[in-house]
Amino acid sequence: MKNESNSFTALKLSKRASGGNGPRQTWDRLKHRATNAYGQRAQERVLEEEAPQVSQIAPSLKNFPGQAFPLGVSEVDNGINFAIFSQHATAVKLCLLLPDRGSERLDDEMMELTLNPHVNKTGDIWHICIEDLPRSNVLYGYRIDGPRGWHQGHRFDSSLVLIDPYAKLVEGRRYFGDVNNKFSRFLGTYDFDIIPFDWGENYKLPNISEKDLVLYEMNVRAYTVDESSGLDPKIRGSYLGVIEKIPHLQELGINAVELLPVFEFDELEFQRRPNPRDHLINTWGYSTINFFAPMSRYASDGGGPINASLEFKEMVKALHGAGIEVILDVVYNHTNEADDAKPYTTSFRGIDNKVYYMLDVNNNCQLLNFSGCGNTFNCNHPVVMELILDSLRHWVVEYHVDGFRFDLTSVLCRGTDGSPLNAPPLIRAIAKDAVLSRCKIIAEPWDCAGLYLVGRFPNWDRWAEWNGKYRDDIRRFIKGERGMKGSFATRVAGSSDLYKVNKRKPYHGVNFVIAHDGFTLHDLVSYNLKHNDANGEGGNDGSNDNFSWNCGFEGETDDPKIISLRSRQMKNFHLVLMISQGTPMMLMGDEYGHTRYGNNNSYGHDTSINHFQWGQLDAQKSNHFRFFSEVIKFRRTHRLFQRESFLSKDDVTWHEDNWENYDSKFLAFTLHDKGGGDIYLAFNAHDYFVRVSLPRPPIKRSWFRVADTNLESPNDFVPDGVPDIGSTYNVAPYSSILLEAKL
Repeated sequence: MKNESNSFTALKLSKRASGGNGPRQTWDRLKHRATNAYGQRAQERVLEEEAPQVSQIAPSLKNFPGQAFPLGVSEVDNGINFAIFSQHATAVKLCLLLPDRGSERLDDEMMELTLNPHVNKTGDIWHICIEDLPRSNVLYGYRIDGPRGWHQGHRFDSSLVLIDPYAKLVEGRRYFGDVNNKFSRFLGTYDFDIIPFDWGENYKLPNISEKDLVLYEMNVRAYTVDESSGLDPKIRGSYLGVIEKIPHLQELGINAVELLPVFEFDELEFQRRPNPRDHLINTWGYSTINFFAPMSRYASDGGGPINASLEFKEMVKALHGAGIEVILDVVYNHTNEADDAKPYTTSFRGIDNKVYYMLDVNNNCQLLNFSGCGNTFNCNHPVVMELILDSLRHWVVEYHVDGFRFDLTSVLCRGTDGSPLNAPPLIRAIAKDAVLSRCKIIAEPWDCAGLYLVGRFPNWDRWAEWNGKYRDDIRRFIKGERGMKGSFATRVAGSSDLYKVNKRKPYHGVNFVIAHDGFTLHDLVSYNLKHNDANGEGGNDGSNDNFSWNCGFEGETDDPKIISLRSRQMKNFHLVLMISQGTPMMLMGDEYGHTRYGNNNSYGHDTSINHFQWGQLDAQKSNHFRFFSEVIKFRRTHRLFQRESFLSKDDVTWHEDNWENYDSKFLAFTLHDKGGGDIYLAFNAHDYFVRVSLPRPPIKRSWFRVADTNLESPNDFVPDGVPDIGSTYNVAPYSSILLEAKL
């Protein structure tokens, strides 16, 4: 769930004037134009922001009508072709900044070419081909005009230079969080001179089966940006930084990373005007500017968009070489352009607002907001749907990614008027697309307007989904709520109540206890309440339904008993996650107990609150981290946890004869292996010991204790097992055990 962008920018004033008009005259002229278009609201907006300057002199570039396809920039026989869709535009101008302008070119004049609708337009696509344009390092954008009827859904503003939705690379500021350049414009660019990336002769995709996945949700920048990473400052927080820390991922044992958004986004969107959040930096990235370009400020040492593209590929190649798949968290439900009250126009709104966004036709064509971020992308409009499909294919073909997790995917299940669809065209098209056929596709099956589709997401036998009910039920049982035993068992067994009825598999449910939004695992057992004051929203942001328990004290403490209990609880959560049927996902940092000090919505903090703390990891290597790593490896080496079908009565024995006991907080069960390697598990959420009689192990085998979260490391997890357990076991309060039947 994301947070509303509340800022707007026009583009930065050029350092020089044209036609004898200085910056003040240019500003006044643009203010007058905008006022005529949008009234008082636009006047206030322009007064606070800066505007670009574009040369009115036609450049001496030989050009041709060009072609309508492909959209974006392409190299053709007679030059460089530009093509952009706008159904409602009445005038389109291509703006160019050539590489000979030097290092200050973003603040320099742009050349302008006016497209003739009788020559440079085919249907709703405007196009032009330029013969003698450089094959790389050209910056470009569009100025687009059209009807000014707000009540008709139009938001055209020809004073703005807009990013091409199909730009494969985007140039902006070079360093993440550089507040001195917070008003920098974003422009498309390209490079047809680049040598094709060398994936290597022995390169191959991991092709990990869905049933075998163990996901690790992580943020590229936050993973290595902290000084404790020990990396060269030039590569901290970059794609190359991830490469340097792949050994940690291997040691942990995961085999797939789910990267928080890596599409180009503006991390300084909150800082463009005074507001309660103007101190924040968007470090999660859920505010997309462009759907094709990798985040340029994740390149090393301010390398820019071309280096970002190359280094992203190097990262993917290295992860694949380590047997780790790459899944992208993608945001197609909304963009960075905010709402109509505080608009921030960089692309889609100014190109064709009526096409790209859902509008409330019964309310003066205001933007509908099912995303909670001010606007809702019109995903099932045919043109927008094709844009999304082209974007996904681009990341698969060009960057070799292995799959996608779709943010607030229920938005993608709405029609152009916002109404829910039983068979959303885009969802079906993604499932049936030939290029995407090898990809994992994972839905976050809800949105911010109540369309909750967990267990009933339209899936065409392909879509997996984040299982929000797993998260909630596991939290409630482990913390000791009464009446949760039956639900706990159902979730551990793969949530057949949600997925079997739809003829899906256990692995279609992505199980998680912790994700990027919400408490970290440490905070889940340390805070009863969220502590979000630092976010600038008066504590009103972030979920209030956390199902957390502070173990007797709110926040950090030196009490050894509380610290010990919290440690057990974290291990309980991790153990149940990794032995549950379905696809497990954990959050970066939980392997050492990362804390955000109770902030459950830390999207805007580019600080240690979000940054991976390598020193803390080192301190936990022999204890907390060791347990987490060993449990993951145990899961991956035991087929009982990687089933392709739901448990039958022959697969599991529930050691329970009173499911209706509302007060019971204890559950034990045995998973049966045809080879005799049964596994017995027990979870005790009572505040007292429970002595259990162990079932008879398979013939010629005996029970070995592998895990007991009540024991100190290294006895809390012994991979080979401890023999001579006996016929009974005393399960400690708030603890869990795992026994394995061995010869």
